[in-house]
Amino acid sequence: MFFALKKWIGAMLLPLPLLLSLMAAGLLLLWFSRWQKSGKILISASWLLLLLLSLQPIADRLLLPLERQYPTWNGTEPVDYIVVLGGGYTFNPNWAPSSNLLNNSLPRVTEGVRQWRRYPQAKMIFTGAAAGFNRRSNASVAAAVAESLGVPHDAIITLDQPHDTGEEALAVKQTIGQHPFLLVSSANHLPRAMHFFQSAGMNPLAAPANQLAITSPISVWDRLLPSPYWLSHSERAIYETLGRVWQRLRGDELTSAEPGQ
Repeated sequence: MFFALKKWIGAMLLPLPLLLSLMAAGLLLLWFSRWQKSGKILISASWLLLLLLSLQPIADRLLLPLERQYPTWNGTEPVDYIVVLGGGYTFNPNWAPSSNLLNNSLPRVTEGVRQWRRYPQAKMIFTGAAAGFNRRSNASVAAAVAESLGVPHDAIITLDQPHDTGEEALAVKQTIGQHPFLLVSSANHLPRAMHFFQSAGMNPLAAPANQLAITSPISVWDRLLPSPYWLSHSERAIYETLGRVWQRLRGDELTSAEPGQ
């Protein structure tokens, strides 16, 4: 119940639902109250924020501080495991395996497979419980994609009980102890993930995937025109910032907990 409530509150604080809610409140003030000026201010401010967050220079400026903390991993330190954290997914057996991985999940898996080809002696670990009404767990769907890309079945471990990053850290620790490993997640999520794993008493090597904040040249129109794509970058930055604030407020002590608690 608490997990679902946390997810719902977090979702409602993201730019699009929050700003639409503020606009709706402004419309209610305009149509059904005498607070006409307040309604106009609320709608205008919400519209302006939505516009700004949909522009590439602003969206990627918000995202870049998170993503630049860890560079792409091309090191040579030996590792025994490659841990790929779960993300968005569905399961449709009629689709190509990779089509079942949504949003940030596919880049995480493909980067994990790339690292496995650099460390073929390592085992890959995929994490993530079943979500919603899915018959398959997040971990099993991601593992199926890795197998379709050439990773042998006996080189894969699935941890299909964890529901969030804190639980993933605990489950991984129980599985591999202090063995050296790469931690693969989205570049914007990795700072928060590293904190969870370090709080659980582990020292992973950070292997970011799915870098989004663009610093290389792009079309001038891409920089000037608002787009839902850039809004999604702002959303990621805000989502991870909210997650880190919650992390600090809780002061997570993962070493004293068990998965699922």
